[in-house]
Amino acid sequence: MPWIQLGEFDPASTLTPPPAAFPENSTAEQRASMRFGVSGNAVFTGGAGALALASARALLEHGLSGLALLDLPAALEKGKSDIDSLRTDFPTAKVLAESCDVTDADGMREVAQKVRYQLGDLNILCCFAGMVNCIASEDIAIEQWRRVMDVNTTGSWIAAQAVGKHMISSGRGGKIVLIASISGHRVNYPQPQIAYNVSKAAVLHMRRNLAAEWTRYGIRVNSISPGYMDTVLNEGEDLAPWRQIWAERNPMRRMGSPQEMTGPVVFLCSDIGGSYVNGADIVVDGGGLVF
Repeated sequence: MPWIQLGEFDPASTLTPPPAAFPENSTAEQRASMRFGVSGNAVFTGGAGALALASARALLEHGLSGLALLDLPAALEKGKSDIDSLRTDFPTAKVLAESCDVTDADGMREVAQKVRYQLGDLNILCCFAGMVNCIASEDIAIEQWRRVMDVNTTGSWIAAQAVGKHMISSGRGGKIVLIASISGHRVNYPQPQIAYNVSKAAVLHMRRNLAAEWTRYGIRVNSISPGYMDTVLNEGEDLAPWRQIWAERNPMRRMGSPQEMTGPVVFLCSDIGGSYVNGADIVVDGGGLVF
């Protein structure tokens, strides 16, 4: 690549050029809509979960034309009504639901190829698949440790590599959003969950590495670190004492709603609004990390 003087820019030298200017005759309302517009096709791992479904709906609302929700068969069956509602509410979009285990590299490659054939170029990947266990460090079995690392860290990597290769071969780049956690930034309290915390810390560094390597292909890689979210995973009387502690240690004194994840997802997946955001992590925790 030829040397570029400071202040000069050669669009041919990068696959991530700045976005085109808004049309001169566009209205403020049109520019607002375009600023956070989303185009193309997205793949979601853990796609039948509450956080993924809320974020998938938001991307469809902002213009996404194709969506592949990947999850385990039992999860897809449980989320069938929500997935069907996406198809009903967005009849012009193609919404697929495919069985997939993120720890199965061969299976992930096959599914990525399948949805690429059905949807076209894959422009967006959001890695929501994950699991947690709360076991004291002195008691956790190596099999339990490996399972959490395999799903959360290796599973994110398998999905990123499988879909990333399609983004690279297309020559059009894309956006990858890894779902990390505040647990990757600090030790949780009061529950012991060393495997989960370490797995999410690794996801945070995976984001940095992929952003450094793949931007040259026009791929932006970022992550989102949710705090304690009000989903089925955090329901039940057994967790009531923990939920109270989590709320007391948060400036907003509550857990987050799945809907509060959708803004950052749309921003990072947008064509213009997030176009110069790369290698970043957005913390969505109500300010919990300040304490």
